[in-house]
Amino acid sequence: MAGFSTYLQQKILDHIRGKTALTMPTAYVGLYTAAPTDAGGGTEAAYTGYARVTTSGSDWTAASGTSGSNAAAITFPACTAGSSTVTHFGIFDASTSGNLLAWGALGASLAVSAGITPAFAIGALTLTLD
Repeated sequence: MAGFSTYLQQKILDHIRGKTALTMPTAYVGLYTAAPTDAGGGTEAAYTGYARVTTSGSDWTAASGTSGSNAAAITFPACTAGSSTVTHFGIFDASTSGNLLAWGALGASLAVSAGITPAFAIGALTLTLD
């Protein structure tokens, strides 16, 4: 299962009930080697050279039904040493630390080692509300 984090679900509930307005975040995509949950957790990739990637609204499709996907290719920094087997992705509101907003499983795991540049084609990352 994948979707919005508990953090974001609470923010949306507060927003629609007039408690606190949502501020549009700068969205950063990260990679996981162990799945997060709606409550957070998981293990973010840690190969040498890894960093979350900044995205903008134009990098994502408008929601259709209960899902949306990337409208542009998303390319991470190349691995210069170490390795990771990436199984999930997450969307965060900061380039490091910050809050997990949403997450999803990859269609297939991705083995990352020296010289590999993780990249996802248009439509490869899909988020579905649960």
